[in-house]
Amino acid sequence: MIRFLVPILAVATLLFAAGCQSVDDRIKENPGAFASLDKPTQDKIKQGIIDLGYTQDMVYLALGKPDEKRESLDHAGHSATWSYNAYYQRYDGTQFAGYYRQVYYDPYLKAYRAYYRPAYVDTYHDEKEELIRVVFKDGKVTAIEQAKG
Repeated sequence: MIRFLVPILAVATLLFAAGCQSVDDRIKENPGAFASLDKPTQDKIKQGIIDLGYTQDMVYLALGKPDEKRESLDHAGHSATWSYNAYYQRYDGTQFAGYYRQVYYDPYLKAYRAYYRPAYVDTYHDEKEELIRVVFKDGKVTAIEQAKG
């Protein structure tokens, strides 16, 4: 199951990181944490890929700052959940917004006349979609959830 998530996570991460801080910028922020990793793990992080057992620092290097952080405590211990979201606007169509006043000169009456015509506007609704959810238990990744579709 995790094997097919890896390419999906990589693509989602690239789309998410396109307008944000790059992996290289985050590595420059914390070069010690990156240098302490083995070469295959460094390659995965450079590609924006995460895996089970990664620490929070490793996930931050690969994916960046999460949009949401949640912490929970139960009988099994402490856990943290990081969520990475996509934000976009959904088109809701056009709606009547009132009337537009148009003034014109009528040469026959030699006077200005007002004409009212309906005005319409395009409407949009802000949307948020969770793309990736990473669950940490005792500081290590124990679950990676990815939205499908």
